[in-house]
Amino acid sequence: MSVVDRARRVLPGGNTRTTLFVPPHPPYAVRGEGAIVTDHTGHQVIDCNNNYTSLIHGHAHPEILGAATEAARSGTAFGLPTASEVALAEHLRDRTGIEQWRFCNSGTEAVLMLLRAARARTGRDLIVRFDGSYHGTGDAVVSPDAPGVARSAADSVLVLPQHDLEALTAAMREHGDRVAAVLIDLMPNRAGLNPADPAYVTALRELTRQYGALLAVDEVITFRLHEGGLHKQYGLQPDLVSVGKVIGGGFPVGAIGGSADVLSPFVPAPDAVSWGGTFSANPVTMAAGLTALSLFGSHEIAELNRRGDQLRARLRDAGVTVNGSGSLLRLMAPDPTDLWWNLYRRGVLGGTNGLLALSTAMSPVHLDEIADAVTAVLGRGADHRV
Repeated sequence: MSVVDRARRVLPGGNTRTTLFVPPHPPYAVRGEGAIVTDHTGHQVIDCNNNYTSLIHGHAHPEILGAATEAARSGTAFGLPTASEVALAEHLRDRTGIEQWRFCNSGTEAVLMLLRAARARTGRDLIVRFDGSYHGTGDAVVSPDAPGVARSAADSVLVLPQHDLEALTAAMREHGDRVAAVLIDLMPNRAGLNPADPAYVTALRELTRQYGALLAVDEVITFRLHEGGLHKQYGLQPDLVSVGKVIGGGFPVGAIGGSADVLSPFVPAPDAVSWGGTFSANPVTMAAGLTALSLFGSHEIAELNRRGDQLRARLRDAGVTVNGSGSLLRLMAPDPTDLWWNLYRRGVLGGTNGLLALSTAMSPVHLDEIADAVTAVLGRGADHRV
């Protein structure tokens, strides 16, 4: 019996993660090494998905594996805090200038913890977010019409159009005294990977301060674009940030950062915010993440962003519509499923919505092959045949 048939017997639809499904069924990975993934049929692809941007150094990086293995030998998880979480928090503080940090196991958890922090700190319930941005799978940040989502979740969330200052100003004028936080992704993948206009971001910061709301920036995907996160490129000082993906070295991770004052509701006390997580801040993730970030400083970030900008320019010259910035690219195509399969058969693994995330494991030859595959599928004169 094939792995596909086995999977369908024990997993709804044959897999666990909704974002990985492509009809009729996705291939199953069996090995990743550097920039290359091999699937269950033996087909090899250049990995431009990188587990949805989290594998900044590709697969099985020896230094990251070494750090994780060494940590695991001393114990994979404890019912006590460890020095490893202190070390990663110190690195994030020094890297970003954000004073304090708190860890969890995914980007979804990070956003949920961020929202709880904002509500606890302000004593307000309403969250403002923007239509089309993805902030994980919590009820508060997905469509209230989505199956399985409590309709009551919509009562504490106000969804506004992307980058519409007039709508934002009107909403804050009407509801500002009830807003705990405005949650924004400065370059939202699901909304097309278009960077926010700096003037809009400046106005947003001023509005939140005017109405006593917190400004929360979701950097789960975009943290890779600058040593301190994308908000640093905007000269922005958010009250809260959520991060994940690259900070875990390929292991499950999420985190929020903020000032000691904003995160004070988590300080243990009878009325403190309760937030646990059996594997939050486990030493394997902390060690792998610290190593991955140590290998991805300002020089490496600039070089990977340069390669991404060059690839984007090359694709645009070939007639491809592509958005993004630095090492994140978003291919715009009328049929994402056809795009995905056409690229996969040509040896490139992308995201199911056209997202491409570069890694330091990619060579110039890999980038040439990526450009050739994308151009064959979406460039001028492409025949779109498989």
